[in-house]
Amino acid sequence: MIQIHNNTEEINKTAADLFTASAQKAIAEKGKFTAVLTGGSSPAGIYKLLASDDYKNKIDWSKVFIFWGDERWVPLTDDLSNAKMSYSTLLSHVPIPSENIFEMYKDGVTPEEYAVTYEQSIRKVLGEEGKFDLILLGMGDDGHTASLFPGEAVLEEQTKWVDAYYLAPQKMYRITLTAPLINKAEKIVVVAFGEKKTHALKEVTAGEYNPTLYPMQLIKPISGELLFLVDKIAAGEN
Repeated sequence: MIQIHNNTEEINKTAADLFTASAQKAIAEKGKFTAVLTGGSSPAGIYKLLASDDYKNKIDWSKVFIFWGDERWVPLTDDLSNAKMSYSTLLSHVPIPSENIFEMYKDGVTPEEYAVTYEQSIRKVLGEEGKFDLILLGMGDDGHTASLFPGEAVLEEQTKWVDAYYLAPQKMYRITLTAPLINKAEKIVVVAFGEKKTHALKEVTAGEYNPTLYPMQLIKPISGELLFLVDKIAAGEN
């Protein structure tokens, strides 16, 4: 499903409302809410809104468990870190226990080793079903999502929940949730706005199925909901 909004402010509010409603529902039904955050600049407005007085008191943060969809393999103090951005805009401003936050990086281990550890952490919190309540995703200009980049072997992964690899074009390691795990989620919300997203959004949602070229096409929930929150420009309505 695609929702087209007038601007990013509307997208941010809709996403924050969805996050809040999902949290309230999951906590009421199961006693906890498991969420996956996305990185980059796109979600910053959403996170700031969730940390605002209008939103943060609507959620019992003691029962929230936070993971990430992917991460650049850089220290948490690095400006490229998705976790650093998430802390500065949201996590440092709400009363969530530190033990409920699972950063996708650890000093002193290889990314491949930590991918195994991270999957174990997910299994401990979610159980063998591996079903997150809510996953937030962005989409790159090239149609990638999380660290599922065009042409990479990770796109073929069927058994691992978390994988790590060296992304040669960027000369850095990446760690990411895999498509099979993402597709288990109850709700997947993809945020995309701006003219640079127009081509990829059209190909992903209406083009031929070619996930090697447009990895976002791999995201097809097994039983959950997939929702694209886009602005008119990304939708080609400008």
